[in-house]
Amino acid sequence: MSHKCHSILIARNGRRVADLASVSADLEDGHFIPEHSHPEDQLLFASSGVMTLRTKEGIWVVPPQRAVWIPANTPHSVAISGRVSMRTLYFFPSLVRVLPGKCVVMNVSALLRELILHACEFGKLNRKTAMERRIIEIVVDQLKAVECVPLQLPQPADTRAMRVAQTLFANPGDLRTLKNLCQTCGASKRTVQRLFLEETRMSFTKWRQQLRLLHAMQFLARGEKVTSAAMEAGYSSTSAFISMFRKQLGTTPTRYLQIGKGNGSKQGNVGTSSNL
Repeated sequence: MSHKCHSILIARNGRRVADLASVSADLEDGHFIPEHSHPEDQLLFASSGVMTLRTKEGIWVVPPQRAVWIPANTPHSVAISGRVSMRTLYFFPSLVRVLPGKCVVMNVSALLRELILHACEFGKLNRKTAMERRIIEIVVDQLKAVECVPLQLPQPADTRAMRVAQTLFANPGDLRTLKNLCQTCGASKRTVQRLFLEETRMSFTKWRQQLRLLHAMQFLARGEKVTSAAMEAGYSSTSAFISMFRKQLGTTPTRYLQIGKGNGSKQGNVGTSSNL
């Protein structure tokens, strides 16, 4: 059952105490934050490690130096791969109007990164204070220019397509053809192909490739070699995996995950996962 968190910006007496708040936590590989929701919009940033966000709509993978936008009242869980330095900003609803009403993964510019880390040193910021208002305004302004990253995996709703999806979630490296996977789902190959296209806006082949990419990224975050990640994700060769990764994200797996290393991370207000 999803847990509804109390507002971090509104006191129990109904008085608004801040317009933006932050929570920081350093989490170990394998840590899991159960499904919950916040009454605020949330920006979840990873300065190191990989986070995997799951909602009923799908999965979003957040590599180092990227962030995921989570609209208010969205039930979600978070799984940690590698050692993650998590920095979270909570925005009063409607404060950020430029981002969509759904989860998205985004690249984080050097300026936005520093602003996130700086905001985490305050804990809470209020627009009634001139200096804090300027920080909030710059953060919101930077969010207008973010570039979204294709690191999400929509989830089909139909139970027949869902059976196929759940089988592959359990083993992304499963090499069976769709025809074979459909033998236990109660639908034909053609029906499942249609369902994936209608409900995820992705062909089954593209959906499966995306699942393998995201699974490999989690594996790499734990310190595994590219060859091991490729085999774990069901690729017959390392070169095929690197080629797919470059096509999707514009660079090699090693370079992509190295972006966050060497920059360091300020500690801010280090909290526990119950605050996240």
